[in-house]
Amino acid sequence: MRRLLVLATSACLVTAGAGAAGAEPDFPPTFPPNQNQLPQLPTEPQIYDLLPIPSPDQDPWYNDPENIADYQPGEIVRSREVQTRLLGLPVPVYTKQLLFRSEDVHGNPIVTASTVIVPGIPWQGSARPVVSFQEAIDSTDSACNPSHTLQTGTMKESTLVMYWLAQGFAINVPDFDGKFNTFNTYAEGKMVLDSLRAMKNDTSLGLTDSGIALYGYSGGGSGSIRAAELRASYAPDVRLLGTSIGGTPGNLVAEADYATRNQPGLTGTSNFTMWLGFASLSREYPDVFKPEEFLTPEGQGLLADMQHRCYATIALQGVYRPISDYFQPGKSLNTSPEVLQVLSDNSLGKHIPDTPILWWHGVWDELIPPSVVIPTVQSYWDQGADVRFYTVPVPEHITNAVTGWLPAVAWTSAVLRGLSPGPKFMAAFQPLPAGFPGS
Repeated sequence: MRRLLVLATSACLVTAGAGAAGAEPDFPPTFPPNQNQLPQLPTEPQIYDLLPIPSPDQDPWYNDPENIADYQPGEIVRSREVQTRLLGLPVPVYTKQLLFRSEDVHGNPIVTASTVIVPGIPWQGSARPVVSFQEAIDSTDSACNPSHTLQTGTMKESTLVMYWLAQGFAINVPDFDGKFNTFNTYAEGKMVLDSLRAMKNDTSLGLTDSGIALYGYSGGGSGSIRAAELRASYAPDVRLLGTSIGGTPGNLVAEADYATRNQPGLTGTSNFTMWLGFASLSREYPDVFKPEEFLTPEGQGLLADMQHRCYATIALQGVYRPISDYFQPGKSLNTSPEVLQVLSDNSLGKHIPDTPILWWHGVWDELIPPSVVIPTVQSYWDQGADVRFYTVPVPEHITNAVTGWLPAVAWTSAVLRGLSPGPKFMAAFQPLPAGFPGS
């Protein structure tokens, strides 16, 4: 709770100059005493509007071409050179952005962007290897996408990228949730793979024959592992050498059930993930995830407020505020077979990756309990996947992003240099008893 209070205070201080957000007409003025009492916070896009770099929804570079259906997956629509920044300061690397054609979850053509970063360090003996870094975007506004935040210097995971850049690897950072920010669907995997096709198609980058490794944690792991699952059937032309992920839900039905309920202690912070999930999936599946059908007027107001935010203020608004408290009488996710089908269809394990996997998860994760992850990994293992899975004996979701990141850097660096990915193993230790919150 101390961490949440610090985050809330920081968010209020940072955004004080941005002005108060205009409340939705039916936004609840007060919350039940057992829920968090934070008022409606300003949104991150309000801050970004003050910056000299236009946000994607104001930048015509992101516009669809008139003949979008004529483009092939991964074909470049347009490109541009931009400046990468870290905490607002320019970084001396070459950066090129590619707008390319991909597909949404229904197979319709869409365009989204990727940012390719090439360091000045010479690379000899082979094509320069590439790390495709899938950030945990987990947001509902295009201003939160890395093609924008890398330019403004506000990409929250940018410091992690530096350790691969320092080795001379190129970095691909896709907007794998698309410019409409929908996630936890297999469209994420298509967008990751098509971003790599676009990177290969731009011969000026010198990365056409490069070996590639995928990395992502939490929401970034979601896009990475879906790309690994789809590679053989959707993009066999992408030379994938390995995928390293952590903190990613496997079974979305089980995750939704967990995050929807009132949870004790720190596990109650998981409540925000279901608000985020509902906001996202209502864009891809508007006929299934209907706010007016499921939610009370107060719930609809909360959801509307979360439609244009980055992860930080969505989290602050949604923690300790279970969406189940805002269901209309007799309504729940479990009463809708269509909802359960969408969650099931987009759960992991529909395809088995044909390339090496390194996957880790915390033995206690307040946002994504191991119980919604390990059965999926076990299914991978039982079907012969080239997987290395281990649980980290350290609690808390964000902490485990750091504990697993160091082995991930070492492992991806090794496979990109042509070394063996090492033996397969399944080290799913679960010291907490069944029924323990977040176990």
